Amino acid sequence: MDTLTRMRAFIAVVEAEGFSAAARKIGRSKALLSKYVRELEDDLGALLLNRTTRQFSLTEAGHTYFRRASEIIREIDSLADSVRESSGDVKGRIKLSAPRTFADAPIGQSLIDFAVAHPDIVLDINLDDRFVDLVEEGFDLAVRISRLENSSLIARRLAPFTVKVCASPAFLEKNGAPRRPQDLAGLPCIIDTNGRWLSNWPFKGDNGETITVPVSGPIEVNSPLAARAATLAGLGFAILPDFIAAPEIEAGRLKSLLDDRMPTDAGIFAVYPHRRYLPAKVRVFVDFLVQWFKDERAP
Repeated sequence: MDTLTRMRAFIAVVEAEGFSAAARKIGRSKALLSKYVRELEDDLGALLLNRTTRQFSLTEAGHTYFRRASEIIREIDSLADSVRESSGDVKGRIKLSAPRTFADAPIGQSLIDFAVAHPDIVLDINLDDRFVDLVEEGFDLAVRISRLENSSLIARRLAPFTVKVCASPAFLEKNGAPRRPQDLAGLPCIIDTNGRWLSNWPFKGDNGETITVPVSGPIEVNSPLAARAATLAGLGFAILPDFIAAPEIEAGRLKSLLDDRMPTDAGIFAVYPHRRYLPAKVRVFVDFLVQWFKDERAP
């Protein structure tokens, strides 16, 4: 049995956090994966995994081997991708991290459309609202909705991203509309704890500077969809992503307020590690997303 096969088996087990889960994911038996990992340990003369009936963890040697083996496998796969690309044959698996908000919103359709258009590419989507470490956790790329921060990662802008202060018409009739951001401090607000601002909402000040307004209210929830539902129910004001709020605003069920005071320096980005050779499958995926969002914004 060749080392690369054993290496891939070990990586699959670590990423799936167990032999059974890895076996289900890659379509191999648990016994076979266990055999491959055991043979790899015998060949290396080192224990890579601490495993009992109830626990699973990497040894120090296992951490080191996983990190370097993942880099090697990515380079090998990248080389294969470049050869396939030259023959017009792009296939393989893309491991993608994306926030739940992205997948649940209408723009999440972009992922489904890609899968339909490229049946030879397996799109392995991991929905998680935290910022994963792409290199350490073995992801090919991530979709991120945020400001563009300085980092060693490569980011390609897919679309602009804005947020809106929203409220239902009935709530506004009862409580009135704020004329300036500071007015929200004394009004019921719905706080999305999954957002980066929590209860300190950012706005543009009178002179264009950034100000924050402390808010509070009857509900705090870690989901923009739940925050939208609470807003529709008339429980308060909420800051919502534009792609979450837009359908309700267009239907007249929500109203957008203080639009000229909202921050505009964020975007939706495809982010991937800086590599000498970007795998063709990743480049095809990113190009698809760029065109998809361009078509969506076209009149």
